[in-house]
Amino acid sequence: MLQSKLFSKTKKDIPADEQARNAQLLIQAGYVFKEMAGVYSLLPLGVKVVNKIENIIREEMNNIGGTEMKTSIIQTKDAWEKTNRWSDDVVDNWFKTELKNGSQVGLSFTNEEAYTNIMKQYINSYKDLPLYPYDFKEIFRNEVRSKSGLMRGREFYWKALYSFSKDKEEHDEFYEKSKTAYMNVFSRVGLEDKTYLTFASGGTFSKFSHEFQTISEAGEDIIYVNKDKKIAINKEVLNDEVLAELNLDRNDLVEEKAIEVGNIFSLGTKFSDPLDLNYKEQNGEVKSVYMGSYGIGITRLMGTIVEVFADDKGIVWPESVAPFQIHLLSLSKDKESEAYKQAENIYNELVKNNIEVLFDDRESKSAGEKFSDADLIGIPTRVVVSDKSLEKGGVEIKKRNESESSIILVEEFLGQYK
Repeated sequence: MLQSKLFSKTKKDIPADEQARNAQLLIQAGYVFKEMAGVYSLLPLGVKVVNKIENIIREEMNNIGGTEMKTSIIQTKDAWEKTNRWSDDVVDNWFKTELKNGSQVGLSFTNEEAYTNIMKQYINSYKDLPLYPYDFKEIFRNEVRSKSGLMRGREFYWKALYSFSKDKEEHDEFYEKSKTAYMNVFSRVGLEDKTYLTFASGGTFSKFSHEFQTISEAGEDIIYVNKDKKIAINKEVLNDEVLAELNLDRNDLVEEKAIEVGNIFSLGTKFSDPLDLNYKEQNGEVKSVYMGSYGIGITRLMGTIVEVFADDKGIVWPESVAPFQIHLLSLSKDKESEAYKQAENIYNELVKNNIEVLFDDRESKSAGEKFSDADLIGIPTRVVVSDKSLEKGGVEIKKRNESESSIILVEEFLGQYK
């Protein structure tokens, strides 16, 4: 892509009304546009990052038997009244409105009722189970406070999977698979070393639920980490009984601030019972379907990656989620010069070989401005073509997360991508 054709420009100033570092950088670098507190529109660069995160999650969900679907954002109150979650006295973060026919609807703040209501049409027999549907969608929560940028929004993009099983044993088998799949996701987006399977409250469903917490000073949660065992405990459930059950010594735990990037819950029959989601056993006995919930906030994950890896110059994307693989800079303002023509040739060769490349062909920007923008945008590899680099024998290569650069022959560079 030609950078001159990218309408989302970088900004020099930090937005005065934005406190969160992740949102500041994403706005400055042209990834998102802030509509209001907790509400952001994705610009072209942001869409590319979110799509890459989404595809990684999709692959991991499909690998454990997930089936993708798409549920409606608009929810009627019928199912939610049956689970006692329509009332504002019970759930106070609904966005609700009224249709012209007078009926009330709400915008999804979660998905349990929606999925359970749909599955009633398709689950009748033990032969229909288990099922693992999931979708990617916008979620809306009328948060009182929204000061953490993309990590706590009033509108955000997530993946939700729900498991529908015959019994707890079948459920537990999938639940364990989901733990591995989630850690695979966080490893693939570059957060493996900082993300811990964290024991948290299971509420009325089970002894524990499990969160996936990424260590960061920007985090709102406090966890206690055992780095050797690669597990953690949320502060909310830390006590001597839990430590004994998990065979952990308090002296081996380190207190950390963390961001919850995913969670998995056993739901049991909390939603299948009031919504009459049943199946018939082989012997004719009618039983309630046993459910589980598995969520990842995709835009929150994007914000977390920014928080974890950014430096004082800007964003530093891991290669797996970067909007482009290469940021190609031409430092010549003369399109007839050898340097510009060489840069253009490199760009065309990379595109021909299906390499994602952003070509900074802007004539109005100085070399310093182009370097600053490249650092701010955070693409993993910067390639500079200039009269000076050509005099030294080729192009200048620099990794965004490294301080040193090197000169290599044009042919050698292009040969890496054929």
